Amino acid sequence: MPETFSNLRRGIRSPGECASDPLPAIPSARDPSSRKLRIHLICPRGPLYRHRGGIWKKTMRYAPLTLTTLASLVPPEIAAEVRITDEGVDEIDLERMDADLVGITAITGTAPRAYEIAARLRQRGIPVVLGGVHPTLMPEEAMQHADSTVVGYAEESWPQLLRDFVTGRMAHRYDQSPKLRLDNLPFPRRQLYNTGLVNVAHTIEATRGCIFQCEFCVVPSAWGGKPLQKPVAHVVADIQQMKAKRVIFLDLNLIADVAYAKELFTALVPLKIQWGGLATTTIAWDDELLDLAARSGCRGLLIGFESLNQQSLNEARKAFNMRRDYHEVVRKIRDRRIALMGCFVFGFDHDTLSIFDETVDFVMETHMDLPRYAIAVPFPNTGLYKRLKGQGRITTENWGLYDGQHVVFEPKNMTAAELLENTHRAWKKTYSYLAIGKRLNGSRTQLPIAIPANLGYRFYAYHLDTFYSCDWQLAPNA
Repeated sequence: MPETFSNLRRGIRSPGECASDPLPAIPSARDPSSRKLRIHLICPRGPLYRHRGGIWKKTMRYAPLTLTTLASLVPPEIAAEVRITDEGVDEIDLERMDADLVGITAITGTAPRAYEIAARLRQRGIPVVLGGVHPTLMPEEAMQHADSTVVGYAEESWPQLLRDFVTGRMAHRYDQSPKLRLDNLPFPRRQLYNTGLVNVAHTIEATRGCIFQCEFCVVPSAWGGKPLQKPVAHVVADIQQMKAKRVIFLDLNLIADVAYAKELFTALVPLKIQWGGLATTTIAWDDELLDLAARSGCRGLLIGFESLNQQSLNEARKAFNMRRDYHEVVRKIRDRRIALMGCFVFGFDHDTLSIFDETVDFVMETHMDLPRYAIAVPFPNTGLYKRLKGQGRITTENWGLYDGQHVVFEPKNMTAAELLENTHRAWKKTYSYLAIGKRLNGSRTQLPIAIPANLGYRFYAYHLDTFYSCDWQLAPNA
C-alpha cells in the first residue's frame, strides 16, 4: 500500500476493467498517519479574460457557486484540503500547483482552456476530472482530455468519484442519477472564494433547469426539461446563515414552477432582503406572482426577450414570449420598481439587417435599465447546433469562439461580417453616454445600481474588439 497520494493515476480504473479487478488502494483518510487529500478546483477563463481581470469591472461581478458547491460535497469521511481558483478573477500557476486531484468545470467557451490546463497537469502526473456544461454536452470529447469525466449534475457523482479515488478505483465516467434530488445538501463553502474581487458575494440557487425547450438553449440537451428544486426552508436557512441582505439567485428560470416560486417568494418576505434573478416574460402574466416577487425584495430581473420578430421566436421555440406585448411586460415589471436587464439575440434565420435598429429603438422607447445583446450560439448538441450542422452552416468548432460575440455559423439573411459589425454597432449605440442618460432618466428605477452597471456595460460595449479574442490560447500565462 503506498504511503502518500502521489502517482494516483495508477489506481484509476479504465472503461474495460471491472470493479472486482485488484488495484492498489489509497490510504484511508481515517488513518492518522496519512495526510489530507489535496483537491484543487478550477474554473478556467475564456477569451474575454485574456487580460488580467477580464473585461468585467468589479461592479459587474458576482461570486459563482460551482466550485464552492463542489467543495461542500467532499464526503465527511475523506480528510481533504480543498483549494479553488476562478481564473476570471485570479491567476493560477500550473507549474507550481501541488495537488493530488484537480477538478475543472467548463462551459463551451472555456473548453479549450480547460483542456489545456488538464493536459499540462496530467503531464506532471496530476489526475484531472472534467465536469460542467460542456463535458455534459460533449462527454466523449471531454473524456479524451481527462482521467475522469462527470456528466450532468454532480451532487451524487462527485462524492462517489472521490470515494472511488481514495480506494484506487476511480472510473473514467460518472453520470448523473436520473433520481437525483436536491434535498439534504450542505451549504456551499463560500468562505473558500475570494469575494474581495466581486461586487456581490452572496449568490444562491433554489432550482435547476427549465420547463421550456428553446432550440438554442443548452438546458434541454444537457439536463432535460424537468426542473429540480431545493426545499424552500433550505434556501431560507442558507440566506440566514450567510447573514445576507443582498442576494443574486443564479437559477436559470426561478419561476419555472409557479407554485414553488410563490412559496419561495412568500418565505423571503420576512427576511427583508433585496434580490435579483433570472426569469422569463411569463412572470408578467401572473400579477400575484409579480406582486409577491416585489414584496419579497426583488429589485432586478434578467429576462430573455431574445427577439422582436415573431418568426424568430417561433424558430427558437420561444413563441410563448409573444403572448404578451413586450411593452406591457416592461411596464408591469417597472410598476413594481423592479429594474430590468433585457437580453436580445441576433442572427436568427428570420432576422434581416433592420432587426438591429428595431431592437435598439425598442430598448430606448421602453427605457430598458440594462440591455444586453448576443450573437446566436449553436452550442454543441443543442437543437440549433444539430439543425445548422445538418445544413452545413457551422463554420467553426473552435469552442473558444462560442461566447455570444463571435459568429460561428452562416447567417441566412446577412453575411457573418454584417452580423458581427451590426451587433457591435447596437452595443455602442445603446451605451453611448447620451443613450444611457435617456434610458435611465426615463426609467428612474434602482438608480444607485443602474448607473454603475450601465457604466460597466459601456466599458464592455466599447472594448469588444480588445477583449473578445482568443490570443490567450497562445500565451496562457499572460
